[in-house]
Amino acid sequence: MTEEQKEQVEQTEAVEQPQAQPEEVKAEEIKEETKAEENTPKEKETAKADPVAEPDEDFDWDNLSNNAGISKTHEKDLEEMYNNTLSTIQEKEVVDGSVISMNKREVVVNIGYKSDGVVSLNEFRYNPDLKVGDTVEVYVESLEDKKGQLTLSHKKARALRSWDRVNEALEKDEIIKGYIKCRTKGGMIVDVFGIEAFLPGSQIDVKPIRDYDMYVGKSMEFKVVKINQEFRNVVVSHKALIEAELEQQKKEIISKLEKGQILEGTVKNITSYGVFIDLGGVDGLIHITDLSWGRVSHPNEIVDLDQKINVVILDFDDDKKRIALGLKQLTPHPWDSLSEELKVGDRVKGKVVVLADYGAFVEIAPGVEGLIHVSEMSWSQHLRSAQDFLAVGDEVEAQILTLDREERKMSLGIKQLHPDPWEKIEEAYTVGSNHKAKVRNFTNFGVFVEIIEGVDGLIHISDLSWTKKIKHPSEFTSIGEEIEVVVLDIDKENRRLSLGHKQLEENPWDVFETIFTVDSIHEGTIVELFDKGAVIALPYGVEGFATPRHLTKEDGSSVKVDDKLPFKVIEFSKSSKRIILSHSRIWEDVKRADEKETKKSKAQNTAKAVKNMNDSAEKTTLGDISDLAALKSQMEESEKDKK
Repeated sequence: MTEEQKEQVEQTEAVEQPQAQPEEVKAEEIKEETKAEENTPKEKETAKADPVAEPDEDFDWDNLSNNAGISKTHEKDLEEMYNNTLSTIQEKEVVDGSVISMNKREVVVNIGYKSDGVVSLNEFRYNPDLKVGDTVEVYVESLEDKKGQLTLSHKKARALRSWDRVNEALEKDEIIKGYIKCRTKGGMIVDVFGIEAFLPGSQIDVKPIRDYDMYVGKSMEFKVVKINQEFRNVVVSHKALIEAELEQQKKEIISKLEKGQILEGTVKNITSYGVFIDLGGVDGLIHITDLSWGRVSHPNEIVDLDQKINVVILDFDDDKKRIALGLKQLTPHPWDSLSEELKVGDRVKGKVVVLADYGAFVEIAPGVEGLIHVSEMSWSQHLRSAQDFLAVGDEVEAQILTLDREERKMSLGIKQLHPDPWEKIEEAYTVGSNHKAKVRNFTNFGVFVEIIEGVDGLIHISDLSWTKKIKHPSEFTSIGEEIEVVVLDIDKENRRLSLGHKQLEENPWDVFETIFTVDSIHEGTIVELFDKGAVIALPYGVEGFATPRHLTKEDGSSVKVDDKLPFKVIEFSKSSKRIILSHSRIWEDVKRADEKETKKSKAQNTAKAVKNMNDSAEKTTLGDISDLAALKSQMEESEKDKK
């Protein structure tokens, strides 16, 4: 380009610039003048000496005044070159960009626009491996915001394309990446292409997950396994990625399985009934009974999660889908190593491992147990359960009663460690001796008591009290109470004692015989009334009985409970301890005595009159007859007065 052309271009650009304010123009003029003065004469001469360049034939001199100092052809070329340097970017569309830089908070993305966009690093949480040079998709929110900045969003770009990508991943069975955001009921929430997908707990891994929180915040690979188009729900699985590989391993392992084979496995899960072992892609179960030769309350007493152990294959089905494993079978049976010197009659120590109503199982060595029947726990004849004597975990000493090595059975006894109290029962509990006993049980005919452990006796209901009529022993005492007894009889062969309680006192009926004699009268209180009569409480704590006929009062009214009345003893039996009373007999006897006295007096008067008449018979005259008539009238009047 010639000097003349350069000047024309400069003039054109100067025209295109906006006009400056007056102050600015003056300043520019002063600067130009200063620069002009500084030019040396030599420079001016040089400038004048330069030849004038030939004008461009294509230059449009007509449009020079319109600030178009270049040709149309050249202008189009320049415009095309400029347009090719810029991408055609529009707002509200998704484009691909390149990461050119990033820090802890932001990612700078170049989308070929005149300026770069900034995206928050949080929008790339699902992709922790993001680095400079990676291609990412972004959504153009604004080409120029208030600050003149290009505004982009990676999250919105993913959301717009996510549903199509998810469906495409399901159709093509693709492996996708996702970011586990948080826990939820039954599994986890995973960010996949900006969509919240559900990851069931059972689909996280082939092994049971014990701590879901350890996966939160991690990025993992998944497969889309289910999509609900109506509700736009997505279910993903990480387990599906490793199942194919495990299935191949499983087939190889199963093809080589044999009964009796010993393998190494990892404890995968522990339940109350057994332990699941991972044999390297195939699972087997050790039942709780195959964990140890001894008693096991829970499998976690033997093994721990993720523990590596050796197991033996006991059995499996035809498809080899169920594999039974054993752990105790790797060690010899404890009965086989039991000392040959152990024999019946020896004393052994052990720990109670199981309790039942009929007895207790005692482990004397790991895997070697003996049964103590409840009848061998005490010399007592009472029907009791083993829980009354022992508890699980108790350390006990017992004697071997039977020993069968072939059947691997042993019976033990505790009571044999103590002497049988019935062997010398006559010496310890002689007839007539007094003792204290504990009430154990009731029957309709008496009370069962225990003097010491193994020595029981019966107090018949008739031997409870001398005076009280007892219908049931519960009226006299209670179970668990202590009562004094007297030994009445000993039956050593049948291990029975006849006991009494009333025998602690003298027989009061010997004294009652002298007090409650027949026809004696005593005050009594009616304590009970019934159809056949009444029970009357008498002095000295004795009771009598009266029939209804003997309970009528003198005025004809009936007696009531708590009435205090005089009673006459009409019958006394020392042998049967019975006193029959009567209230009616008292006033009936009085009435009868009065009537008898009246008859006696009347007879006496009549006899006297007859005697007088006989004495004066010989002297009878008419005058005597008159006297006799007067005497008769006198006697009749006397009889009337008496009536």
